Order: sequence, then structure tokens, then C-alpha cells
Amino acid sequence: MTAPDETRERERDEETGEFEETGEREGTGRFEKPQESARGSGALELHTPGEVSERTPDGLEPDREETAPEPGDDDGGEGDDGGEGTTPPPAGPRRRRRPLRMSLIVVAAIAVVAAAGAATTGVFGDDGSGSAGDAPSAPPKTAEVERTTLTRTETVGGNLGYGDATAVQAPAATKAGAGIITWVPGEGDAVKRGGAAYKVEEQKVPLLYGSTPFYRPLKTGTEGKDVEILEKNLSALGYTGFTVDDTYDAATAEAVRDWQDDLGRAETGTVQPSDAVVAPGARRVADVKATAGAPSNGPVLTWTGTERTVTVDLDVQYEDMVEKGTKATVTLPDDSTVQAEVTDIGTPSTPPQEGGSEDAGGQAGGDDKPTLPVELKVDDQKGLGRYQAAAVQISLKAETRKDVLVVPVNALVAQRGGGYAVEVVGADGDVTSRTVEVGMFSDSMVEVSGTGITDGTVVGVPK
Repeated sequence: MTAPDETRERERDEETGEFEETGEREGTGRFEKPQESARGSGALELHTPGEVSERTPDGLEPDREETAPEPGDDDGGEGDDGGEGTTPPPAGPRRRRRPLRMSLIVVAAIAVVAAAGAATTGVFGDDGSGSAGDAPSAPPKTAEVERTTLTRTETVGGNLGYGDATAVQAPAATKAGAGIITWVPGEGDAVKRGGAAYKVEEQKVPLLYGSTPFYRPLKTGTEGKDVEILEKNLSALGYTGFTVDDTYDAATAEAVRDWQDDLGRAETGTVQPSDAVVAPGARRVADVKATAGAPSNGPVLTWTGTERTVTVDLDVQYEDMVEKGTKATVTLPDDSTVQAEVTDIGTPSTPPQEGGSEDAGGQAGGDDKPTLPVELKVDDQKGLGRYQAAAVQISLKAETRKDVLVVPVNALVAQRGGGYAVEVVGADGDVTSRTVEVGMFSDSMVEVSGTGITDGTVVGVPK
């Protein structure tokens, strides 16, 4: 090979038998044997100007293969001025030398850094022993243990509306050509006690409040709950002269005549089942089924209560959480809340299964669970805003624990063997891990107890 300023050849060392490079100094035309090789001797190696050293920083040779030298002169390599040069026979490639020592140093350094990182981050967990050697680092945030009353609640889904709609049926006419409906209220209209549910032949059929509909003629000598309902309504409408009880007597008949006169009816003193409609209270018309001119022999309309209520199909596992009078908090779609009270609890029922298939044991298939219908009353109707029907969330109180110590839930640290601990921060900033027993959870707080855990104890809370 030729360099810009130097011609190199290989020359066999007489003592070692290895080939050494010789170079012709620029401008002299002479070949000179180089200084003793620095390999193994530690001597410095001389280079011509512009020549780049092929040694690595740690003294190892670069990773390369030696190539065969370029051939010399054809006359045997006899040089000028007494300098003799010979052309050595071709030599095979020399052994590679790789920088193994540098690789081993890098691998060892990586292993040390990885081990230090694992120890720093605590990937091996905390056994909660609280020993000084394993003391946790200072937490980013802290909180104080508080003594308070903790209440656990269960939140279930429900519906805001006017409740289930019921149908109003008009009885069939008792004589041919009679019983034509001449007036019906509009959808959304409210009907109160004494007001017209509809009209037949221009005679008003009033609404009376009660739980039992009229199913028979009421006249002097009749006794029963339906008589009592009639007398209560007459009294509420301002009629007097009788005693409210379950007996229809002459005084009751006289009050009925006065009522019939005001309605524009014949004063018979007897009340027929078709003379009034009985419902639990004031009604709001949900849907009108009949029109003026239709015969009075079927459904006229459907109606609901006039106040918005909340209904829940409660999972039976929460049955012990509700009874009449149970208080609850209702969260509306806009996140505002109102208070409600349980007013009615139905009978548990299982939703019907699609297809009606049964398993081998004769049980209905599917994963549907029995539910308990519950109705809640909301006194603050204005607090419900303009919502007529909406999905809502109901929070029911499940359990209350008084005078207990609590910490934020995210202050708990899971221990390797099970259970929990908290990181107690001392006045001097020292952090000690202390095992705690946990009790009731509520929202973002949890009841705790344990050695060294008192009201005001400072504990660590991760970010």
C-alpha cells in the first residue's frame, strides 16, 4: 500500500520472525528499519507528519485484519546507498484483537446502575416493618388523621317523573242512545277534588280522593269503606249535617242531594258507580284516549299524580336499607341535589325472561335479579327545576360509624404479606411505616386504627 508521503514494505524481524513495516523517507530514497515496536515494550511509536495512529486509547490494537504487503522491485529489492531491502514472502492474516476489556467495563457499569435504581424506587415492596434501614422517603403531601362520624352510602339509579299512569274507564250506558262523552281535559291538565274528569251528556263526572272505587250503588243503609270515602269527600267539599263514618244514613243522603243539585243532576240521594271517579289524590292528565262524541264505554284518558316523584327498581340486596320514611339524596342531571323520602315499597319481582326458557332445574334463564319497587317523595318541587322526566341518582344511607379515626383512602399502603400501613411523618420529618386496621370506607375516606395512630397524626399522601 502507498501513503501520500511514504512507501511501506514489510520486513521480517530476524529475531522474532514477524514482519515489520519499513518506510522510505520522503526525499531520501532510503528504506530504514523502524524503531522497536511499541507492542509489548511500552515504547513510543514514531509517525510521520499527517500519519494517524492505529492504536486505541487503552493500548489495544484496532479491530482490523492485516493485508498482504505490496510487492517490491523485481530485482530483489536491492536499495541505494548500501540499504538492503528484501521482499518477504506473502504472510497470512494476523489474529484479530478485540477490545474485550472495554466491553466488560461497560456491562459492569450498567449492572451497577440498574441495581441502584431498583433499590431507590423500592420495587421490592414494603413489609411494613418500619425499620430504619427501610424507612420510606418523605411523601409529597401529608394529611392529618381526623376523628369524625363516617356514613357509608349506596348510590342507585332511578327515574324522575310523575309515576305510573293509570287509565280512567267510562262505564257503558245503561240505556240506548245515552252515554255520549261531550268533554275531556287536555294532556298535562291537572284535576283536583270535585273537578271534572270528563263529561257525559254535559254532566260532570267529578274526581273524589280515595283508595277504593265505587263499585255499587250507595244509599241509605249501606255500610262499608266506600261509604266512608264518599262522606270524607263531601265533608272536604264543604257539605255538612252528617257524621263521617262507614254508615250511609238519612243525614248522608241529604248531603248527597245538595251535592247533586250543585252538579246539575237529579237529586236522588243515591250515588251510582258512574257518578264519580276515585283516585288517590289530584291527577295530571298523561294521555287522552277518547274524544268528544265517543260513546262512554271504554278508556277515556290516563293520568298520574301532579307531583314529580322518584321511582327505583331496587336490587333486593339493598332491601334492608329502605323503609317508609327513609331519607335519601337525589342528584339531578345538572348535578344539583334535592332531599327525598321513601313513601312506598312494593313487592319484590323478577323481570320476565325473553323467550320464557327454563333451565334443567325448572328455573327461568337469564341473569336478571329480583328487584324491589320503591317510590320516593320530593317535597321541594321547585328544587327539581323544569325536569319533567329524567334519569337520576339516589344515595341511600347504609351505615353510620360515630367517633372514628379516618384518613384519605390513598394514604393506605398495601403490604407485601397482606393488610395495609400508613406512612407516619414525625415532627422532625422522619417517616415511619405503621400497620393499621381498616374499617368502613365512605367516599374518599377510610376508618383506621393501630398503634401510634391518634387524632392529629400526620400521614403521607401520594400525589
